[in-house]
Amino acid sequence: MTDFSKSLSVSSSALQAQSQRLRHVSENIANVDTPGYRRKAVSFETVRRGQQSGGVAAGPVRLGKTELQQVFDPSHPLADATGHYQGSNVNLVIELADAREAQRSYEANLKLFDQARQMSSSLLDLLRR
Repeated sequence: MTDFSKSLSVSSSALQAQSQRLRHVSENIANVDTPGYRRKAVSFETVRRGQQSGGVAAGPVRLGKTELQQVFDPSHPLADATGHYQGSNVNLVIELADAREAQRSYEANLKLFDQARQMSSSLLDLLRR
């Protein structure tokens, strides 16, 4: 595998992993007020092809282990005898920070992909002369 195609492969795998991470972050934000919802987090794993590492992939989705928030609302249909029900464990500030981090990482990998594409195009133009 040439260096250009390897760099394109690595950056495209990172783009896919970050887009999956952003999807889970957006699900968390959408369910911030859903009772009983647990935050989803994704980790990244190195992809190995033979002896060389060939990129990154999103690993298994983990559910947040923090306690669910206890919300007092006696009129809520899910409230128990004391008037409490379990909310979600999603922290909106953390989710927004994760979304920003995923976006910036996605943009950086997109720039890397574009640079490798431009370099290979320039190399082909030089070889044609």
